Amino acid sequence: MSKAAPLAENKRLPWIDTARGFAIFGIFIVNLVAFHAPYFMYSNGSNYWGLDDPGIWQAIVEIFFQSSFYSLFSFLFGFGMQIIYENLHSKKMEAPQKWLVRRLIILLGFGLVHAFLFWHGDILITYAITGFLLLLFLKRQNVTLIVWSLCLLLIPTSMFTGLLYLASLLGDMSSLANMVAIEQAYQHYGNGTLGEVLSQNANDWLVGNTVFQLILTICNLLPIFLLGLLFARNKWLHDIQSHRKILQKWWIATLLLSILCKVVPYTFGYPIWFTRVHNVIGGTSSAIFYIITITLLFNKMKKLAILIGYVGKMALTNYILQSIIGFMLFYSVGFGLYGMLTPFQTILIGIIVYIIQIVLSYLWLQKYKRGPLEWLWRSLNYKQRLANKR
Repeated sequence: MSKAAPLAENKRLPWIDTARGFAIFGIFIVNLVAFHAPYFMYSNGSNYWGLDDPGIWQAIVEIFFQSSFYSLFSFLFGFGMQIIYENLHSKKMEAPQKWLVRRLIILLGFGLVHAFLFWHGDILITYAITGFLLLLFLKRQNVTLIVWSLCLLLIPTSMFTGLLYLASLLGDMSSLANMVAIEQAYQHYGNGTLGEVLSQNANDWLVGNTVFQLILTICNLLPIFLLGLLFARNKWLHDIQSHRKILQKWWIATLLLSILCKVVPYTFGYPIWFTRVHNVIGGTSSAIFYIITITLLFNKMKKLAILIGYVGKMALTNYILQSIIGFMLFYSVGFGLYGMLTPFQTILIGIIVYIIQIVLSYLWLQKYKRGPLEWLWRSLNYKQRLANKR
């Protein structure tokens, strides 16, 4: 019986690391918008920076970033789970699913710390919970993965969109901003003590993670996990030349679907009832479009792609580091910029911080094999202190 071991570095797909690093950038931009002010969570969705007209910036975030990058990260999560499962199976490990369960439990632990100490918008907890469901599909046929993906994407989205549309016929939905919650967030995040900041953060997590919301999120994440698993199983992103035709078909289909769900709504005022279609269908299609584009163009932009890939190799570390930076920049216990930045300033901070993360990730990986949290995650999973220095 072979012993489990991390995937050898020479067996990694560099374009997957680049896609993961690219996803970290997009997630940070959206998270900064939510870190900056309470409107992302408690407003009516028409302006993430306030209650007036956001100008072109709202459309930029909605079309290119919102829902696209956590969907890309979700796709890569499912992709990675399949690779790990195949690695464990090839070594003829006993009960590889038990090993994966331990991996998800550790990820859940990271998520709990992250969610309640730094960032109520944490996705790791939901990833871990959805990951347990993904284990049920590791041995299922491809057609099963496709059918479940389509059903989970289309049925809840259609039902929820229909209900919102009916609600829009009964009254104006543009005044859904929760002004009491907005004022409370400003008081605690902008002027509160550390205890008040953490209390508000916990409250926001509970608001955003009701049972109903969790079910909706799982119905969004699980099908994307399954699509990532499908791509990994069929090796469509492994041997690019052999699968170029099928990748091109996926590329064209997801590009058209992204435009239909993410751009076209702005031609008829982007009504609130269309939000679910925009986020779920548009986000999923744009995520697959991004990963295929990166894969096909990798060799043409290799130097830049490899630099971004350093961030991807340390995705967990960089994701949580971004939350720590957001916590310190915006909340009263740090620099206290809560609610003070313009859309351009918010996005500019995201770009600057990300460039710094590229440099830091490059320097770290010159001396170490993995990021600090990646090393901790693997050491806990293998139940031993793994060597990390090169």
